[in-house]
Amino acid sequence: MDGGNQTRVAEFLLLGLSGQAEQEEVLFGLFLWMYLVTIIGNMLIILAISCDGHLHTPMYFFLANLSCVDICFSSVTIPKMLVNHVLGSKSISYMGCMTQIYFFITFINMDGFLLSVMAYDRYVAICCPLHYTTSMRPRLCILLVATSWVITNLHALLHTLLMAQLAFCSNNAVHHFFCDPYPILKMSCSDTFVNDLMVFTVGGMIFLAPFTCILVSYAYIFSNIWKLPSAHGVRKALSTCGSHLTVVSLFYGAILGVYMHPSSSYSVQDTLATVIFTVVTPLVNPFVYSLRNRDMKGALRKLILRF
Repeated sequence: MDGGNQTRVAEFLLLGLSGQAEQEEVLFGLFLWMYLVTIIGNMLIILAISCDGHLHTPMYFFLANLSCVDICFSSVTIPKMLVNHVLGSKSISYMGCMTQIYFFITFINMDGFLLSVMAYDRYVAICCPLHYTTSMRPRLCILLVATSWVITNLHALLHTLLMAQLAFCSNNAVHHFFCDPYPILKMSCSDTFVNDLMVFTVGGMIFLAPFTCILVSYAYIFSNIWKLPSAHGVRKALSTCGSHLTVVSLFYGAILGVYMHPSSSYSVQDTLATVIFTVVTPLVNPFVYSLRNRDMKGALRKLILRF
């Protein structure tokens, strides 16, 4: 497109998931309910772990961090959509959109890194139980989480700065309920080759590193589980991994379906799929980890009885 016809947009219009007013009312109620349950559920997980000394272990330290990230992840996208609906507006400022993109990338990657660290923790607990205490020292756990935060923030900053270099023309309507990087890239009238290249190189490495760690960890875990002499031992080992595998499958399955192709081919189906890892995964995490975990259920029961 001719550079003379380009104009800098001051805001974007978030059209939501449906163009019909009746459906938007239903979606507002549904998203409000899911957001409240997400916040309450993850807060209960954090409080239960903080208040119960028996849960001050590496596994629950990582789980508390995951719950904190899930609260932040949901709060990046859903509140703006709810506020716009109440105000009868669909707009988000240019700076607000760039900020949303930055934190969206940060928290989605942080989710992946924490899931990989939790997989490594399960590997050490099952495959090297005698060395678990010395291997998963508090200092190492803090270092793993801190390093993950540094990497994810630098990655988000890279993509946000590249996004800020793009020009957007007269079309500023985003067919989504938040500023997802892919539909924003698709709207640009600039050449997005560098952006797409960074997504598939740097973004690919940031995605594949934790995903590979999860696959390798569980390959070793399952190879060791089948060597256990008793069926009870196999069931116990599998039960400790079941919750984590459920979350990993839901989270990475949706991301692979949405982001592992060029931004130009982004479609309505991808828009709906993003709801799974932006809304559904943070919602179900507390239930998956608490309902399948006896220690967590006990801690939550004690916490509720205190009140």
